Amino acid sequence: MSLSGHRRRSVLIAPASDERKALKALHSDADEVVLDLEDAVVPAQKQMARDTAVRLADEHAAGRTVSVRINAPDSPWYADDVAAVSQCAHLTGIVLPKVHSRRDIEDVDRALEHNSGLRIQALLETPEGILNAREICAASERLSAVIIGYADLGAAIGRSPADIRQWISIQDRVLLAARAAGVAAIDGPALGIADDEKFRSAVTWSVQLGFDGKWVIHPAQIATVTTAFTPTAEQVEHARRVVESLAVAEDAGAGAALLDGQMLDEAVAVAARRVLAQAGRR
Repeated sequence: MSLSGHRRRSVLIAPASDERKALKALHSDADEVVLDLEDAVVPAQKQMARDTAVRLADEHAAGRTVSVRINAPDSPWYADDVAAVSQCAHLTGIVLPKVHSRRDIEDVDRALEHNSGLRIQALLETPEGILNAREICAASERLSAVIIGYADLGAAIGRSPADIRQWISIQDRVLLAARAAGVAAIDGPALGIADDEKFRSAVTWSVQLGFDGKWVIHPAQIATVTTAFTPTAEQVEHARRVVESLAVAEDAGAGAALLDGQMLDEAVAVAARRVLAQAGRR
């Protein structure tokens, strides 16, 4: 999973400018809550939203995974956002939007030098960001996850975000980059707020592709996403037996093991460990 060890099956984003929605998100069952300072906040409310996010993080982030999506590096609010959230003792990290290149990650990494615990997540939502996904994913040890942002990316390339299956080439590119770097790959949100059949189909697609989790924009979608990205009891038990069998084989000096008639090796172990991590086990 991610370098920070946090599960991100369901990630709920809420505007920091609306304290009621932000508090509702912080008390939800989502694995992670992202307090938004960017797209959901109009310019006149940027300062207020930043102050609210910092206060809510200090008051409610202890013991759970909470990040703040700051404004983009080329925005007038970026420097103040980084300075403010870097002081939050209980915050998990920063979601950096509109990441174009590894330099964007390196710059925010340097700005966070005095807070070694804060992680970075990269929101890939520009053509440059997608093309540079491999370099971005490898840019910093502090990077814990990458997320595809379909709305901005769709606008940039002239593609509708409505049919998630049209994005498979981009999804695969980001997934491969994330796996190569050992960071989590999180699918972006659907634009609707309903937990309907269309949404559930999109979630199933994300699971089958191999994503680690998905962003949601409404609390009603949390349970569906969390359940979809949680391995079944049978999958967990099989993964546990795989890992144990390989450990026994390793102790015996063997490079492979046999389980239920299936030859096991390190490639099978990688998949098993991912299942256990997704289930919240080691």
